[in-house]
Amino acid sequence: MGLVNAACKINPWHKLIRSMHRLLLFAFSVFSLNAEELYQARPLTAPGLFTGGIEGPAVDAEGSIFCVKFGGEHTLGKTSPDGQAGLFVHLPEGSTANGIRFGPDGWMRVADYTGHNILRVHPVTKKIEVFAHEPRMNQPNDLAITADGTLYASDPNWKEKTGQIWRIDRDGSTHRVAEGMGTTNGIDLSPDGRVLYVNESAQRNVWAFEVREDGSLGNQRLIKTFPDHGFDGMRVDVKGNLHITRHGKGTVVVMTPSGEVLHEVDVLGSKPSNLCFGGRDGRTVYVTEMEHGRLVQFRVAHPGLEWQRMQEWRAQRQ
Repeated sequence: MGLVNAACKINPWHKLIRSMHRLLLFAFSVFSLNAEELYQARPLTAPGLFTGGIEGPAVDAEGSIFCVKFGGEHTLGKTSPDGQAGLFVHLPEGSTANGIRFGPDGWMRVADYTGHNILRVHPVTKKIEVFAHEPRMNQPNDLAITADGTLYASDPNWKEKTGQIWRIDRDGSTHRVAEGMGTTNGIDLSPDGRVLYVNESAQRNVWAFEVREDGSLGNQRLIKTFPDHGFDGMRVDVKGNLHITRHGKGTVVVMTPSGEVLHEVDVLGSKPSNLCFGGRDGRTVYVTEMEHGRLVQFRVAHPGLEWQRMQEWRAQRQ
């Protein structure tokens, strides 16, 4: 009985110590996040390795960053997380790449704007296939991908300053789901997959569409119009915040789905073209920066949705 009574007397102290330990761990994690330099850009690659048309980008399951136009117009380049970049593959004749996304199968989906194609590219064997071909496309530009691998592609007509949106199903069939828009460019989905966001470069609008059960779009609504400069690529984080490149201003703007601007990051060059999430925890943003033909990086508070999906897909394949 004496031992039992002693244990009962000590037990509350154990609970208090455990509670204090958890509190200290939480405080340390908050301190570490606050102490980390967030939303401050720095170069990842040396200038000039990519042409002034650098675009893409997308990160594979191992953390490598794939971008278009490494040392030439019809190429894909591969960059390690420490900034070592090299040629990955030459594209077939007649193909010029722009936006890149990885799918559930681990293959890249690449918007081929001169071939009016969506290509599939294997990140190890370098095999290239035409996944979808649609001659009615102006020039497929950027891509968004759902949890099941369905694609949405922005499709601008730069000369006429108009645009449209396509859905590309998992069998490669194409369906025009929006038309009569401005110069559609950056495109991504909300974390629950129920909202498709797209921006218009020339008109400087950010739109939201309801994604219906059959993949069609409806209930188009304007989120925000910016007064100057242009837009390019766009990505969403796990909290649903939009990260949009401001082409001509040289920044990435971070805003809520309702249009409230949270941050604006100087990316060390006037012409950021696109971005993606990667790094050890999904909280590193990689920006394709055209003025100097390089990749720039900065840290953020929340992981990217695409990075989270990549981890889930990778676990499913294993």
